[in-house]
Amino acid sequence: MTGFLKANYHTHTYRCQHAYGSEREYIEAAIRMGIAELGFSDHVPCPFKDGYVSGIRMTMEQAPEYVYAIRELGKEYASDIKLYVGFEAEYIPEFFKEQKAMFDRLGCDYMIMGQHFMKSEQTGPYTGTPTDDESRIREYVDTVIEGMKTGMYSYLAHPDLINYQGLDSVYEWEMTRMCKALKELDIPLEINMLGISAGKHYPTERFWCIPHDIGNKVILGLDAHTVDNICDVESYEKALDIVRKYDLNLIDRIEI
Repeated sequence: MTGFLKANYHTHTYRCQHAYGSEREYIEAAIRMGIAELGFSDHVPCPFKDGYVSGIRMTMEQAPEYVYAIRELGKEYASDIKLYVGFEAEYIPEFFKEQKAMFDRLGCDYMIMGQHFMKSEQTGPYTGTPTDDESRIREYVDTVIEGMKTGMYSYLAHPDLINYQGLDSVYEWEMTRMCKALKELDIPLEINMLGISAGKHYPTERFWCIPHDIGNKVILGLDAHTVDNICDVESYEKALDIVRKYDLNLIDRIEI
């Protein structure tokens, strides 16, 4: 298919326990859609210390098999599509050292930041939970900036995930602060297409007017959890409507 994404770096697998379909199905759908580069970025495992088992991500023990499976498929489909393997990861300082060591040991290609939690998911709360607490949006911005300064993350997934419902002036101040920092670091922001198709609170237009003013780079991400997400032309067109409305600096791929 022409006139669709040329690259997508936000793709999940069944290992996160809330995505469906085989990697092969995702890859073949991407080929049919004309996607030239497909990155798998399943939710990063966390080295929990107390026996806690997450219901929303793979375990540390599953990570080598995940990387191996994508690498083998990359060889098989090399003439049709370029595959990458990495993780979507929260920046959580207590886990960062071990996660980076795992990333390096497995020879992963990239990570994107998806800051679903500011600390361990055991303590929460989920970033998308509605709040009018100014400290929550401030902590979100502080955490994103601190994490991006490590140089480990290729872009910020769903930057408007934080569901702050308080004063517009506070929202604008904090999101502007984040966008300015990421512009300085040359880190793109993702318009999340799953958020569009699933009717989530993001993408939100009160955010996307800010990257226009700052001049941030913007990339589209499928955030695919099903094979159908790979073929979501309707959400792609709605994402482009946001790009056009706010005259955003859209890029179609990242350097890996």
